[in-house]
Amino acid sequence: MNKLFIVGNLTRDPDLRVTQSGLDVCSFTVAVNRRRREGQQQEADFFRVTAWREMGKNCKQYLAKGRKVAVTGSVSVSTYQAQDGSTRAQLEVTADDVEFLTPKGETPAQQPNVPQAVTSRPPEGGYVEVEDDDLPF
Repeated sequence: MNKLFIVGNLTRDPDLRVTQSGLDVCSFTVAVNRRRREGQQQEADFFRVTAWREMGKNCKQYLAKGRKVAVTGSVSVSTYQAQDGSTRAQLEVTADDVEFLTPKGETPAQQPNVPQAVTSRPPEGGYVEVEDDDLPF
């Protein structure tokens, strides 16, 4: 089974394209911080993510550079020749699911270090309280 789960921040705005057959495809790169030991500098791994069809359209519409996302999908490695002639490898993820973790209307600079999916509260008027007597069961 080839399944990868990553949580990180977009390094740039997503890029939406349409294939010759008419399918929407969105590409973006996610930086995932590694665990840091005391006294060491922060390091990150970079994953190129591809989201297809409606998911790709949603990524283009709602994501931007710096936004936090959780991505689930299959991973592959591709190699390419850099301009200096060296061979380099790139991790590519074909997304099965992309979850937007930065709340709507919040800029990346406003995010605390704790994932927003856990700490965010519903907006005023976002939920309607229901009495037990109102439930149909």
